[in-house]
Amino acid sequence: MPARYSFGGDEHLFIECSDEMSLEAFFKSLSMATAVRESQIKGVTEICPANASFQVKFNPDIIKPDDMMKEVRAIEVDAEKAEPVLKTRIVEIPVFYNDPWTHETLMRFRERHQEPEGTDLDYAARINGYDAVGSFIEAHHGSPWFVSMVGFVAGLPFMYQMVERERQIEVPKYLRPRTDTPRLTVGHGGCFGCIYSVRGAGGYQMFGITPMPIFDSSQTTSYLRDFMVFFRPGDIVKFKPIDRAAYDQAVEDVDRGRFSPPIREVTFDLREFQKDIDGYNTKLEGTLYAH
Repeated sequence: MPARYSFGGDEHLFIECSDEMSLEAFFKSLSMATAVRESQIKGVTEICPANASFQVKFNPDIIKPDDMMKEVRAIEVDAEKAEPVLKTRIVEIPVFYNDPWTHETLMRFRERHQEPEGTDLDYAARINGYDAVGSFIEAHHGSPWFVSMVGFVAGLPFMYQMVERERQIEVPKYLRPRTDTPRLTVGHGGCFGCIYSVRGAGGYQMFGITPMPIFDSSQTTSYLRDFMVFFRPGDIVKFKPIDRAAYDQAVEDVDRGRFSPPIREVTFDLREFQKDIDGYNTKLEGTLYAH
């Protein structure tokens, strides 16, 4: 479908590639945002990509808003022809599901939840048709996730599950947001998974916690010394369930500079993925453990 264009005041152009999230919409928005950056249009000062859209900030004293729109519309035509192939990486993220810290937090805020008598995992399992929390957890970590956007707060990834739409986990956010969420909580809201990069308010359902920092403004974490934000759009995430002992060991390894997340460079081809989703995912995951 054609992109939808709208102005935000005199300095912003918002381009919405779709009104619903899909990998096709993500690829189109990423392709367009990249092309705008590479075109070096005079007057463009910033480009902000999102899940299925992006925003361009420009100086109206250098380029008029209507001219800015013409430039981007021309780029859209070329973006439609672009190959849906992305050089990216797959990373394994350990998760301690049903951990005591997110459990304590969710119990503090039960009056804000759709089903105060249960837990977030109970609720998510039930409304997604799983007969047990364990089966739901298996579905959560059983397929990879695509990072479609990083932001909202520093370093927070929005993740889209790489399965057929009818199999995707969907859970509404809390009825009222919490005032507290543990740092590194693995959460879910709507069709998007996330990892809370810092402690703070939030409304996503809480499923577990990872020992792996994904944002470090001090850049003292061993694998974040070059850049304080771990994730970037296009990353593919494979969650690995761990127990309390493995969680504690990973925390210690992070503190001592010994933790190194498994990462492999991969090429993701949307067309090949769509031909055989489960088979393609298995091949992707296999690259993580290939020697």
